[in-house]
Amino acid sequence: MMPYYWTPTTQQQQMPQVPPQVLPGARQPGREQSYIENIFRLNRGKPGTFHFSFEHAIEPGKNTKVVRGVVEAAGRDHVILRELKSNHRFLFPMIYFDFAEYDEEMAYFDQTP
Repeated sequence: MMPYYWTPTTQQQQMPQVPPQVLPGARQPGREQSYIENIFRLNRGKPGTFHFSFEHAIEPGKNTKVVRGVVEAAGRDHVILRELKSNHRFLFPMIYFDFAEYDEEMAYFDQTP
């Protein structure tokens, strides 16, 4: 049995070399992954309506937020939106994102294999 901690008597075991496999949906060189943050980046600046919901209430009786605006930036776990009417900026964690509606055709990744 191999201990979970290092001791001077622990010897490194050689792992067999296995060629890498391309899994379905895995990132391939030169191809972007279709995660939400990447789709937001492709559609940066396009007007849309963004829906968020929270388990805690923003105001009594309300646990949703709808922002009419544009994506300014998107990261793995967040999105920065600018509201069109007021130029107010929001930073939302992606865990609260529900869905988005765009006014025009959305840019998306090439679907050809």
